[in-house]
Order: sequence, then C-alpha cells, then structure tokens
Amino acid sequence: MSLLENLVLVFVAGFITALATGIGALPFFFFDAINDRTNVVLWGLSSGIMVSASVFGLIEEGLAEGTMGQIAVGMAAGILLVVVAHDVLTDAEIDPRDYEEADFKKLVLILGILTVHSFPEGIAVGVSFADLGLEGGVAFLGFTVPLLAIFMTVAISIHNIPEGTAISIPLRSMGVSEWKMVWWAVFSSLPQPLGAVIAFAFVSVAREFLPYGFGFAAGAMIYLVLTEFIPEALDLGEGLPKGGKPELVGGIVLGVAIMVPLAFI
Repeated sequence: MSLLENLVLVFVAGFITALATGIGALPFFFFDAINDRTNVVLWGLSSGIMVSASVFGLIEEGLAEGTMGQIAVGMAAGILLVVVAHDVLTDAEIDPRDYEEADFKKLVLILGILTVHSFPEGIAVGVSFADLGLEGGVAFLGFTVPLLAIFMTVAISIHNIPEGTAISIPLRSMGVSEWKMVWWAVFSSLPQPLGAVIAFAFVSVAREFLPYGFGFAAGAMIYLVLTEFIPEALDLGEGLPKGGKPELVGGIVLGVAIMVPLAFI
C-alpha cells in the first residue's frame, strides 16, 4: 500500500474515535438528564480505559521497540507538552455552553483548546499503526492492520463516549437539540484524526523515534487522567455519599476489566 493509502486508513481510524464521542450524546434522545452518580462512574470508566490502554498497549509495545529510558523520555515530553499547552491557554478556558453561540473565531479558539485534551489520544492511535503492512497483523480491506492499532482505536473510542456525555450535559441545559449535541460532541474530538495522521507519518519516516512516540502518548494520556478526569469525577461526586469515591473506583475497575483482556487477545 502507498503512504497516502496508509494515511487515509489512519485518518479513518482517528475519525472513528471522534465519531464515538457523539455516541455519548445519544442517551439524551431518551432521557432528560444523567445523574451525578452515573457521571462519576463514566469518568472512572474512562480513566480505567485510558490507563489500561497506556500501560498494556503503548508502554508494553514501546518496551518491545526500545528501552524504558526512551519511553520515560517520551512520557516526560508528552506531559510537558500538555502542561505548556494548557498554561498557554489558561486564560481561554471554555465551557461547552460556549459552543452553541460562538462565532467562527471563537470556534477556532475552542478547537485549539480541545486539541490540548484530545490530540494526545490521536497520537496514541497514530503510533499504534506503526507496524501497518507488516506481518502479524489482521487483514482488513487489503491492509495488514496491527493488533495494537485495533486495540487503541477501540480503547480511545470507548473512552470518548463518556466525554461526549459530559460535553452534552451543559448543552442540554441550554435546550440545544439532540442532533446538535451529537455534532458538538464529535467536534470536540476532531483533533484526534489529525493527531493520528501526524503521529503515523512521523514514526513511518523516523522509526527510531517509535519508543519515544509510544511514551509520549502514554505520558500525556496518563497525565490527563490524573489531573483532569479523576478531579472532574471527584468534583461531580461531592454531593454523593463518601464523595463519590466508591463510584469512581468502581468505574476505574470496570474500565480496566474491559480493556485488559483485549490487550492479551
């Protein structure tokens, strides 16, 4: 397969993960609201999935390609990028309520902010396709797709569903239509297919950097879990018994239980 065909496949995989975010808005076609307990469980589920994908997918594969030192350097770089990007955009924090009434310039700014959060997930998908076309993968539409790529695409897609729900909640309070909530949820993850293509293109021509790429994606995602997903869940759970911690832990355990078996298929 040509490089262009490979890039198209990787873009499609990244776009599938973005579309999965829209699934998070679908419950609002049937329910008026989702309670805090359910939201805490969903954030826990997402956290468990992301950490499992990072440890049992990216880091494990990185160790097969390089050393722990290289992966650690990549992880540090991933964390640093998220921290720096977040600091640059600190004064431009947005709420999903801003989506509906934003003009074009505001939407560009919003997409830039969302990139900080969803771009690393796209990178994770992109580097997972590094062995595209090599032996040991799964035949699909004329491509030989690495098992890691399938694992990461599934993992990020499942993770995106609770994010889509979280994005839809404030939009629901504004009376935004269900289909528009689906669109805005997908919009929030549009940086993912772009990140996937960029990461895949880079590791394709500079394979010696692959262990760093695996570490980069893993570090960024684990950092986001620890600094954003879990704190968000705990904020939502403040009014629940024990601060929602049982629900959070239950969600994390469920996420790990879902992803670990897939990692060893």
